[in-house]
Amino acid sequence: MTNLLDGLSLSARNDIFSYITLIIRYLLPIPAVVAVARCAVSLLRRGRAGETWGYLSLPNGARIQLNHWENIIGRARDADVHMAYPSLSRSHAAVIRDGAGVWRVYDLDSKGGASVNGAALTPGEGRAVKSGDLIALGSVKLVFVGDGGADAPRDGRAARPRPPRPWMALVFLTEFQLLLGTQACIAKADALTVSVPASFAALIAVMWICYALSRPASGACFEIETLAFFLCSVGLSITASSSPGTLWRQTAFLCAGILLYCALVWFLRDLGRAARMRRPAGAAGLALLVVNLALGDTIFGAKNWLQIGGMSFQPSEFVKIAFVFAGSATLDRLFAKRNILLFIAYSGACVLALAMMRDFGSALVFFVAFLVIAFIRSGDMATVFLSVGGAAFAGFLAVAAREHIAARFSSWGRAWDNVNASGGFQQTRAMSAAASGGLFGVGSGNGWLKRIFAADTDLVFGMTCEELGLIIAATAVTAVAALAVFAVLSASAARSSYYAIGACASASILVFQLALNVLGSTDILPFTGVTFPFVSRGGSSLIACWGLLAFIRAADTRAASGGFGRSAESDDTD
Repeated sequence: MTNLLDGLSLSARNDIFSYITLIIRYLLPIPAVVAVARCAVSLLRRGRAGETWGYLSLPNGARIQLNHWENIIGRARDADVHMAYPSLSRSHAAVIRDGAGVWRVYDLDSKGGASVNGAALTPGEGRAVKSGDLIALGSVKLVFVGDGGADAPRDGRAARPRPPRPWMALVFLTEFQLLLGTQACIAKADALTVSVPASFAALIAVMWICYALSRPASGACFEIETLAFFLCSVGLSITASSSPGTLWRQTAFLCAGILLYCALVWFLRDLGRAARMRRPAGAAGLALLVVNLALGDTIFGAKNWLQIGGMSFQPSEFVKIAFVFAGSATLDRLFAKRNILLFIAYSGACVLALAMMRDFGSALVFFVAFLVIAFIRSGDMATVFLSVGGAAFAGFLAVAAREHIAARFSSWGRAWDNVNASGGFQQTRAMSAAASGGLFGVGSGNGWLKRIFAADTDLVFGMTCEELGLIIAATAVTAVAALAVFAVLSASAARSSYYAIGACASASILVFQLALNVLGSTDILPFTGVTFPFVSRGGSSLIACWGLLAFIRAADTRAASGGFGRSAESDDTD
């Protein structure tokens, strides 16, 4: 473009570039909002898409669908198979399908007992059943029709309408990326390097390649990935503005995150394989924290960095994936109370290690994920309240013992009283920059917040508001929220409790990180230095976020949603 304008004066060229930048500023929110809105509406409308894997036939001929591989039968309204018979316990029995397609019935220590073809079950015992077998639960007689039944579904997939043209959202997102790239190139002017246009071109190419390769498996379901690519686009614009020298590395981290996502998507398709990974992943995560505690480097008060081969990374980001692996469990493992006790001990060890590193932001994220997992696994609010009470006591001790934590809490809500002090310097600058950006921003590269320390990581919400505008910043928040709501909706239709727990835990990590970043930089919550998922610059966080996204995809049971469940193996007996 510069060569085409060589005949013009410097002033004329600057005027032309200013007009182009102004047009882009006002056009930029349109494709962003449309792309995210299309994905969000599709996800929220179809998040509860269920499947049918078998039936239970009542004596009157009525049939009750089995919509999961793991089904709890009882009188409780939240049971997977709800039957309001007085002889049934609230959670009377469970019907579970293993990797070979064999169904088993378990008596959940019911009052009325359970039997298969007249043979009584002992509490916790699992007995195989096949189509035509008679299951007695108390006084209720049921005939089981499973995968082998003549009229039962073979693969569990029901005929459902496809989402509305996912490639249309990608078209709008591509327009958004092209506008972002053009704006970033104009902002660099004579200092423009090939890394800026090349990074945006690589992002667009990788996005469309992923979509093309996913179509045979996922068909028309690409909304989850589209939202992630939108957030990464915003992050790439922030990096181009604040640290253009790291664009190549940031693009490489993005590709590494996508590769990890694809690997985990494939790995999680086999439930038995994923369930058996619980202990190795948990042990590896805890070992990584111990190594970090012993050999890590202290940067800005937190010992949460490791140096390997000249490259530094944050182990706690990858431990989040291991934590979700360790916390997720199939229904048959949830029957044993010792499993939740072991997970509580494991969670305590992880949070303690993070606290010893002084990485209290990550410790908070892990604790919230623990609360979500503990409640889903136990359904016991007493466990949650006890954990919250223990954490509050530990937090009180941490505030009393660590001066820098006490300083952050003492300045919380009073950032404007400490404008030039450590307690409010960053937040006041972030809020001022966000306000100066208005709805449409000042344009990529034209903001001043990027000169403040951690503007593209801990304060990235303020920088996004300043340069890209409040509309795009709010759209980025909406994208993460849509992923979280979809995870909660799809959990109720997930084929296994393993997928439901994994999706909700991953979503809770992403949402709580988002809340700490956005509300911390605006002084609504204490400033903890936690990253904005997919947007903040840095490799560890970006790769880990793509890894967590795979668990949300695993709970997706919509038509052509990625082929999860080709193996329903759940014989995790370790």
